Amino acid sequence: MRLNKGLVISAIALASVLTLSGCTDSGASSASAPPVAEKPTFDPGTTMAKLSEAGKITIGTKFDQPLFGLKGPDGTPVGFDVEIGKLVAAKLGIKPDNIEWVETVSANREPFIQNGQVDIVVATYTINDTRKEVVSFAGPYYEAGQDLLVLKGNPEKITGPEDLAGKAVCSVSGSTSEKNIQPYTTNVLASDTYSNCLGPLRSGEVVAVTTDNVILAGLADQNAGEFEVLDKPFTKEPYGIGLKKDDTEFRGFINDVLEQSFKDGSWAKAWEATAGKVLSTPKPPTLNRY
Repeated sequence: MRLNKGLVISAIALASVLTLSGCTDSGASSASAPPVAEKPTFDPGTTMAKLSEAGKITIGTKFDQPLFGLKGPDGTPVGFDVEIGKLVAAKLGIKPDNIEWVETVSANREPFIQNGQVDIVVATYTINDTRKEVVSFAGPYYEAGQDLLVLKGNPEKITGPEDLAGKAVCSVSGSTSEKNIQPYTTNVLASDTYSNCLGPLRSGEVVAVTTDNVILAGLADQNAGEFEVLDKPFTKEPYGIGLKKDDTEFRGFINDVLEQSFKDGSWAKAWEATAGKVLSTPKPPTLNRY
């Protein structure tokens, strides 16, 4: 995907967006709620039938990821991942008010799914073979790429991961990004959230923060004038919706919801109302119906 020129928006624009804890919450506004299916019917015993009959769903998402999943002023998360979760819920006949949002970080996404603490996870969740050993995925619904966030002006003159040998970098423990950066440097500061990597970057404890470009773009946008994204992604990160392993019917249903959203414009609408405030609108990815 291509980042828009100038991740830092003007002070005038910043004043018009939501704020959270004194920081700008740009791009986090919610799209209008998708139409909720009236009395949908599903095969008895399926996860869809159980959730639809209960009239509620529990969705795990990030609470600290600007543009994708960020806790709003009223305590409800907002962002592109949140809107994708609403699309799934709507097709089950579940209104946004009946969604329970549970904060998930990179290290607890699989356990939350396995233990039944959430029904699905929509949380900048990269599909990979290791994770597919314990959970299943629908999607992808977006493809990101790992990149580097540095101080504004790039004082270390970093051009890519090849320049990180012997230098300290911050990422999140248990994330794909942490694993991907290790061939380039063994000096990795592991944090619980990406927002907690910003302090070490400010202080010089690390020279860069690394994760998917869209997450870094949100952090840079939220902290105007402090950081910049290199905009040189070095991986492909397909984001999927995590669910219990081998729930084939539910996975197929979610894939159908995503495919329809690609075609009817609701996916693009969700993007433009959230991440699209900072990033250009990409083409929907190709679903992997494994």
